[in-house]
Amino acid sequence: MAEWRRPTNPPPQLFTGQTERDFVKQINDEIIERVIGQTVAYYPIDLETTEFHDVYGEAIEKNFLNPIVVKAMVKFESHVTTTNNRGIDRIQSILIYFHKRRLTEDQNLFIREGDFVKYGDLFYEIKKLTEGRWLFGHSENSFQIEASCRKARKSLFEGR
Repeated sequence: MAEWRRPTNPPPQLFTGQTERDFVKQINDEIIERVIGQTVAYYPIDLETTEFHDVYGEAIEKNFLNPIVVKAMVKFESHVTTTNNRGIDRIQSILIYFHKRRLTEDQNLFIREGDFVKYGDLFYEIKKLTEGRWLFGHSENSFQIEASCRKARKSLFEGR
């Protein structure tokens, strides 16, 4: 019987090579585009023509670049009704799950907080972004971007 010797290098990680990552991308693309079939129009803010406040970094009037059609999974989150001294306010929110590699590699698109999306007939502002899913538990293989969005004021998009 041969004597066991410790290997000089650790074994490669299982199922995390480029081939497996490409396969997962292909499956996700097919599911999102052919099975789920939901689309949003992404409206990035034009940073060159929008005038932002020097201190607060906000803009009263925003200029947008042309919308970009993006396939994604959209989940209706909730209606929240709040009451204050000005009256009743009903806030509608959705979650949008973007396929990260599809955006960055195929469409050269980088989603940002503060940009807007149109889903159905309504416009939403992206309030929070998180990278929710890791492929095979590895943080360097993140494949999903989750966008928490709130319904935007109609006045921002009148005439669009």
